[in-house]
Amino acid sequence: MGSRSNSLSRGQVTRYAIGSLGTGGFATLPGLVLVYYLTDSLGVTALAAGAIVTAAKVWDVLIDPVIGGISDRALAHTGSRRRTMLIGGIGLPIAFILTFAVPAGLGPVPAALWVLVAFIFAATFFSLFQVPYIALPAELTDDYRERTRLLSWRVVLLTVAILLFGAGGPELRAMFPQDPLLGYLVMATVAAVILGFGMLTSASVAPQRPLLPVRPGASIAEHYRDGIAVLRESQPFRALLATFLLQGLATGMMLAAAQYVARWVLGDETAVTQLFVALIAPALLMAPVWKLIADRIGKERAFRLASAVFVLATLVLGAMVWMPGWWILAPVALAGSAYAGMQTLPMAMLPDVIAYDRTLRAGEGQEAKGKGGANRSGIFGGVWTAGETTGMALGGTVLTIVLAITGYLETTVGKTVEQPESAVVGIAVSFSILPAILMIASMVALARYHLREHDIVGTSA
Repeated sequence: MGSRSNSLSRGQVTRYAIGSLGTGGFATLPGLVLVYYLTDSLGVTALAAGAIVTAAKVWDVLIDPVIGGISDRALAHTGSRRRTMLIGGIGLPIAFILTFAVPAGLGPVPAALWVLVAFIFAATFFSLFQVPYIALPAELTDDYRERTRLLSWRVVLLTVAILLFGAGGPELRAMFPQDPLLGYLVMATVAAVILGFGMLTSASVAPQRPLLPVRPGASIAEHYRDGIAVLRESQPFRALLATFLLQGLATGMMLAAAQYVARWVLGDETAVTQLFVALIAPALLMAPVWKLIADRIGKERAFRLASAVFVLATLVLGAMVWMPGWWILAPVALAGSAYAGMQTLPMAMLPDVIAYDRTLRAGEGQEAKGKGGANRSGIFGGVWTAGETTGMALGGTVLTIVLAITGYLETTVGKTVEQPESAVVGIAVSFSILPAILMIASMVALARYHLREHDIVGTSA
């Protein structure tokens, strides 16, 4: 495909959306089980487990702007972003399996180091795919509503991935109760196959030629300067990224806490499956609905509405501190309904921000001034991925801090412990009250987003 068209074919939409099997799967399964794997199977302390996950994500944040620049450079040199996407799609499944392939008998320290190194490699390969993947929608179509259509179907596949990995992963692990480490390895292997399929399939949708002028090359320092520049120069991007980062922090904390809620609040480790079904079934139904709402009232207003519904759900969940029980599935389902909008809408707004920036820079003659041309899609994608990764990573980190403060007891395979009441309360708060506070803060950030459909249509005309 050598040029953008306003209307996307079903094949393009489908292949792009399938990439969410990779992005959603990698965001979900490690976020759900990795900290729990470290604390309750490998004997790593909660703070150390949090440090491992955070270190890998910090590395991810550091390389994302560089990968964004590399992606733009690849577009200029080869005519496509496909190469880096393929490298990520091949490397991630291998690194993912290694993350959960810690040999039996290793002590907590070498086991922790093993997971750290493998997960850093996994995060690197993920970024090689994710950053150009995020840049593609702004290059596939100029149409404001067509981007919503594209990203809506992506979120449908994303919710399928969350259900598949979030519910199916623990079920695979549970098939080996006598050897939990083998269960984790089987889980990781099956997941890796699906990750690779989704990412490699989606790479095929990348356009074959550069669509706009792009700077042919830059140093690592220049990539970071470019990342800072898009934050400084694009107010809509700053507002949208801050909103998404805070919401990623809230949902990342809930994701990391879900396995602990199942085990210590509901008293059944396998109850995490029911939690995910309650979350995702409504999300699958609501993803197309949020598109219709956005078409009627605008993406930004629909995003604000989805966020408010999620706040309501988490505030209701706060009652689990005093009244734990299966009733929590109802507010989790309400949160799932809102979560579909919280994913669809900002992802559909990001290409609008990129297109708006590109048009303004072209109008100001940035290319002629030697400032890198009008296309900074890769840089935007890199900074966005860094922000998203930061939010999700810090969610798990905050959870481990809460666990440590409240006295959570780590253990190894074959040993059982009884958690103090303070730790159980900490788990419940991490799944409800703290995310609610973060969501309210995100809505304050969202209020600063002022880009509307007439701004996009007007500049694209």
